[in-house]
Amino acid sequence: MVGPAPHYGWYGDDFTGATDTLATLAERGFKALLFLGIPTPEQLAAAGPLDAVGIAGATRSMAPAEMAPVLDTAGRFFAGLGVRLMHYKCCSTFDSAPHVGSIGAAVAALKPHFPNPLVPILGGQPNLGRYCLFGQLFAAAGTGGEVHRIDRHPTMSRHPVTPMAEADLRRHLAEQRLKPIGLVDYRAHEGSGGAAALDKTRTGGAQAVLFDVSRAEDLAAIAGILREPLAAGPMLAVGASSVAQMAAELEPDRVGTAPSAASLLQAGPVLALVGSLSPVTRAQVENAAGFSRLEIDPARLLGEAGHADELRRQALALLGAGDTMLMTRPPDGEPLAPRAVAEATGRLLREIMREARVARLLVAGGDTSTLAIEALDVWGLSYRAPMVAGAPLCRAHSTAEHLDGLDIVLKGGQMGPPDFFAVAAR
Repeated sequence: MVGPAPHYGWYGDDFTGATDTLATLAERGFKALLFLGIPTPEQLAAAGPLDAVGIAGATRSMAPAEMAPVLDTAGRFFAGLGVRLMHYKCCSTFDSAPHVGSIGAAVAALKPHFPNPLVPILGGQPNLGRYCLFGQLFAAAGTGGEVHRIDRHPTMSRHPVTPMAEADLRRHLAEQRLKPIGLVDYRAHEGSGGAAALDKTRTGGAQAVLFDVSRAEDLAAIAGILREPLAAGPMLAVGASSVAQMAAELEPDRVGTAPSAASLLQAGPVLALVGSLSPVTRAQVENAAGFSRLEIDPARLLGEAGHADELRRQALALLGAGDTMLMTRPPDGEPLAPRAVAEATGRLLREIMREARVARLLVAGGDTSTLAIEALDVWGLSYRAPMVAGAPLCRAHSTAEHLDGLDIVLKGGQMGPPDFFAVAAR
């Protein structure tokens, strides 16, 4: 990479959220690229000058001891690039726990590389239906759905790995050893009292400070509050893509573009891999017309020799006739290890893609997206166009000719309208 240091760096705790941040920045005029690991010098050179550099990770599904060396290496890389604002991109619903995907462990690993004493945490992303008021997190159930306090959310309160049992983000993160945490609530975003509110909460000993985000206008106010603290040195921030939205408010003269996805979509069969068991995604599956369907039994995939090869052959035959959807079957009883299932479906996808030639690859599910794309020979993703909120159309960068230039859409379990698969397929 030749040119000035990038302004902004982000590390995504999964791939779906990392692509949302990529889209957020690109649509606001930042030249950005998302790498799927620490980039090599050759990959940085191929990317050219960048305003923003991202790395898509899998820390959302890792234990703290596993996260620490991964994020320490990433922090050293970003600090070496000279980024001024380092964003640890967590899920917009903040689903995490002391034993897996700990946001506190992430901050502990990254903070030594960013000397600014303040760690802002942005607690909402209104364009995705995520709102934070007086430190309490609320989320819509699906695109445009009813808004629930996160500990009463019909899906997130029952998440199979990291159920959200606490709506107060300060308490939630304190359980992950991120404390003390101050609060700048939404009332400080009006008028000129924001800086004083921040000073007051930091006087109480808080270095990590949670900012309410209840509407888009709050992000401009937070940018104004943080402009002076940012001058104190490279800063680590935590939150969803609202952190990138806020950062764009610091550079209002940038001009972004949002081309139409419809004008860019290539003709040919579409392959969808659905690992999410979210009711939102399963309703989207029910609404998906025009796909041949192939169900994946996780128990057979993990335990039966030769079953993956059988699924590969069936998938290739179906793709020869048109759009095809591979779906993980919901468990009859206790679910099998989610990460092992996601890794196995990733290996299956890799073998299918060695022979299949598809116009687009759609992957639904946070862990599924992360581990499936990790299994492919892809080193980066760039933004092409908006598809649906939280799930943009991206282009794959790879040394493998059959993958380089492939259109990819990665969707979290809670993202997208009821007709997501119809929109993404055509």
